[in-house]
Amino acid sequence: MARYIVKRVLQGVFVLWAAYTLSFFILYSLPGNAATIAAAASGGLGAPPAALVHKLAVEYGFDKPLSVQYVDDLWKALRLNFGNSVQTGQSATSAVAQVLPHTIALAVLSLVVAVLGGLGLAIASTFPRARWLRQLIGALPSLGVSIPSFWLGLLLLQAFSFDIHWFPALGDDGISSLVLPTVALAIPTGGYIAQLLSRSLRITLEQPYIDQARAKGASETRVHFGHALRNAVIPSLTMVGVLIGNLLAGTVVTETVFSRTGIGRLIVQAVNARDLPEVQVVVIFAALVFVVSSLVVDLIYPLIDRRISLTGTAVTA
Repeated sequence: MARYIVKRVLQGVFVLWAAYTLSFFILYSLPGNAATIAAAASGGLGAPPAALVHKLAVEYGFDKPLSVQYVDDLWKALRLNFGNSVQTGQSATSAVAQVLPHTIALAVLSLVVAVLGGLGLAIASTFPRARWLRQLIGALPSLGVSIPSFWLGLLLLQAFSFDIHWFPALGDDGISSLVLPTVALAIPTGGYIAQLLSRSLRITLEQPYIDQARAKGASETRVHFGHALRNAVIPSLTMVGVLIGNLLAGTVVTETVFSRTGIGRLIVQAVNARDLPEVQVVVIFAALVFVVSSLVVDLIYPLIDRRISLTGTAVTA
């Protein structure tokens, strides 16, 4: 297992380097540059003063060749120094750290609701004896997946904030302000989990060892929770590892729709301003979450099914 973990850690380091490098060159390929945008934002109407643009370019190293900037920034990043925000002059790491708890609270709560909802929906789709009812419940995950988070967020705002005033429409003040963004993020995510788990559960329930359990007199509840669910849940674990990264991406839209503080809104503002230090911090954080969550999911496999082992190169059964 140690060899497998070392290999995955090395792969994770490569993923972080690739994410850093791609985001660096993609941001530089966009029209405009950070010095000009920052100078324009600090001045009034009209073209920004050339002297101010040059001063900012020298201050942040934008006057150097691109290859030199890349090597300098990469060396600083290796020492966890991503520099200062071009927009505010504040440390980029501190700026992200200030808003990160808001995003983590939203993402974790959405994941919990999505997992519980997806699990409940998958089990409910295989329990009823009536075929029409199983098909009706089984269609709900596809409906959840097909609804975009931003459209669902706008519907929730209209229904529960503007019409019946149950929850605040905007901002991030208190638990009540988390309800609608959480639902908007959790429904599509829970739909993915329910789709995969219900399909896996149906296949598992058709296995011979399930028929044997039923023949011995086991109830459907015992069959589901005592025999089928443990084996059926393994494919969904892989999906949960991927969805954790997707939830962070989903906060970009959700935090914008609900005007919430978080890295979602921060990354939108940073990209618009070509603020490379802030973008790099968020990209590295998101890549790190994806790498760690995938590794944790792989390490959980053998705990659920002892037939699965972690070799030096892969997860094998």
